[in-house]
Order: sequence, then C-alpha cells, then structure tokens
Amino acid sequence: MSLFHETADVSVRPAVPGDDVAMTAIQVGSWRAAHGEVLGDAVLDALDTVRMREQWAAAIDAPPGPGFAVLVACAGPDVVGFAAVGPGQLVALEVEPRHQRGGHGSRLLSAAVDRLRRDGAEEIVSWVLDGDTAREEFLGGAGLGPDGRTRTLATGPRDVVEHRWYAAL
Repeated sequence: MSLFHETADVSVRPAVPGDDVAMTAIQVGSWRAAHGEVLGDAVLDALDTVRMREQWAAAIDAPPGPGFAVLVACAGPDVVGFAAVGPGQLVALEVEPRHQRGGHGSRLLSAAVDRLRRDGAEEIVSWVLDGDTAREEFLGGAGLGPDGRTRTLATGPRDVVEHRWYAAL
C-alpha cells in the first residue's frame, strides 16, 4: 500500500496565444453535448469554427477593453476548459464534456469572480440557454439565481431563449 496519493495537476491561468484552438474545440464539443436538442444539428453544423477561433485569438491577444479577460483550466499541460469575462459579466464558461464534474468549472468560476472583483465589479451576470439544467444547477450552487430577465436569440432555423442569472459580489 502506498503512503502517497496521486494528486491531479490542475490549474487555472490566463489564456495565451495558441489556447484559442483548444478553446474552440471545447466550445463546439460542449455546445453539442449540452445544447444539441435546443439549438439543433443544423445550427451546430453551421458553426464557423475558423471565425470562432479567430475571435478567441483576438480576445486573448487584444481584449476589447478594460475588464475583459480569458482564463483557461488545465489538466496537466492540456487546456480542458475556459471562461471569458467582461465588465460585470461571465461571457462564457465551458469545460470539455469528458472533463466535466472534475472541479474545472468551479475553479474557472472562482477565478472569473476574482478577476471581476479586482476590476471593480459589484455583480456577476450570466446568460443561460433555456433547458440547460446542468448550467442552472452549477450556477445556482455557486450562489447565482435567475432574475427574471430573458432575451431571444435568432440562430437561423429557430429562435432560442436565454435567461439571465445574477449575484452580487
């Protein structure tokens, strides 16, 4: 019997150039797993992954202004999740489906909140796609709750509804 226990080599760090490739793959994989039924195959198949990657690269290289940041979660050397924040808002938080339920999302959310606080935010807002109960449970467990606001996004073949979640910081 070993007296030593293996510990996972996990971390969260600011995104660096090159992380955009993994981030795009994670975003597409996460959306397929979590939103396939709501968005539909036609929307997911039409995603412009080259443009998505270019947008993530730009967000990493030249954030659009103060209060914007991109963070990545790593398991060893591999990027397995990411979060993006803007002033007072959690813009995105995705974890590769096979790495979910491993604490990466919680570490990313904690780092995102720390960044928002450091930038002077007094609240955190996030939008949740209708029917995404896993994200609702995750955000609810972290202290966020729906505030009753909704928005409708036109995705092409169908419109989808998002609900705003909020917490004071």
